[in-house]
Amino acid sequence: MHPILKPALRRGWRDLNTVQFGATRAHARVLGPVDTATGSFLTLLDGTRGLPLLREEGQRMGLPDGHVDRLLHRLARAGLLDDATGGGPAADALRGRTEVMDRLRPDLAALSAITPEPSQGMRKLAARRAARVRVQGTGRVGAVVASVLSGAGVGQVEVMDGGCVEPWDVAPGGLPPESVGQRRDAAARTAVRRAAPGRPPRHPEDRGDGERPLSLVVLAPRDGLDVFAPDPASAEPLIAAGTPHLYAGVMEGTGVIGPLVLPGATACAGCLAAHRADSDAAWPRMLAQWRSGRRHQVPACDLALATTVAGLAAAHALAFLDGAEPTLADARWEVPAPGLTWHRRRERAHASCPCGASEQVKGSTSPWIGSRTTQWPGNRLRGRGCLGFGGAHV
Repeated sequence: MHPILKPALRRGWRDLNTVQFGATRAHARVLGPVDTATGSFLTLLDGTRGLPLLREEGQRMGLPDGHVDRLLHRLARAGLLDDATGGGPAADALRGRTEVMDRLRPDLAALSAITPEPSQGMRKLAARRAARVRVQGTGRVGAVVASVLSGAGVGQVEVMDGGCVEPWDVAPGGLPPESVGQRRDAAARTAVRRAAPGRPPRHPEDRGDGERPLSLVVLAPRDGLDVFAPDPASAEPLIAAGTPHLYAGVMEGTGVIGPLVLPGATACAGCLAAHRADSDAAWPRMLAQWRSGRRHQVPACDLALATTVAGLAAAHALAFLDGAEPTLADARWEVPAPGLTWHRRRERAHASCPCGASEQVKGSTSPWIGSRTTQWPGNRLRGRGCLGFGGAHV
């Protein structure tokens, strides 16, 4: 291990013997009181020294036996310490690709800041390279989502759509103006490759056809109705395959993100449709008319709102891939323009839906929650926690 104080957390001395790490409420920690020798020792935690050398340096600085190990243990427990060489073989391979790492350093810094355990940020970044995500829909939302996921280090990002690029599909970070008239899927694949920080290595889970199992599907259709009121039939293959999928889009100037469907565990499109029909007897009739109408109108999907929805959808997708608690499971967020006030809607599993999520809710803990997510130990340390070092003794 080569300990390093997390560079992403700003550091400052509150007084002569108290140092604060981090500025935001979520990450700020206070260490104190700190004597002069311990304060000087902190400057050596830059990732260039292993534990044996740090212990020797501590002895030369007059620190008592065991002080260095206790200090490092406390810093690690508080989520302030990282390992410049940790993360396993995949992380080592990624570090060896300088041009890729230079692109991903901001993402690594963010993962390091929000991940308490040393080297876990690098481990998660390397794991992204092994993930396979599909984005269905390449309009102003979908194409940006695909590019962001690719640029953030997801190793395999597929895109699916039909037809050709229209002028109103163009968006910064998504499909460029020169793609107008090209096939949407081909243009989106070009945008994904352009955003990618290098080609990922072949993964051991790749099947004979060169494809690894899907980690997530993002459903971002150009027709916002298919997000606002998703068709259960279109999601049946994903439910049957057990593939997690996330909805994102814009409908009539209203951004919609969610739900994140964990098949058999959380509400799916069928559950949403059943609950709407229960609460509004006219809903199936209205939905049939909306779906059967002609769709030649340009969608009400302004660029700023579409970019906002795409960014948040990509953030939720990355958080899920990184193992965070899926906050969009059984929930969706809606944001109407021009007020741009976010509203959270709870989406519950429906007893009549064949997806089986309602039975899972009645039973034991979901197989997704716990096996696919991580309970951050650092959540118990939110706020300013004093690590309690006084004088030359711990």
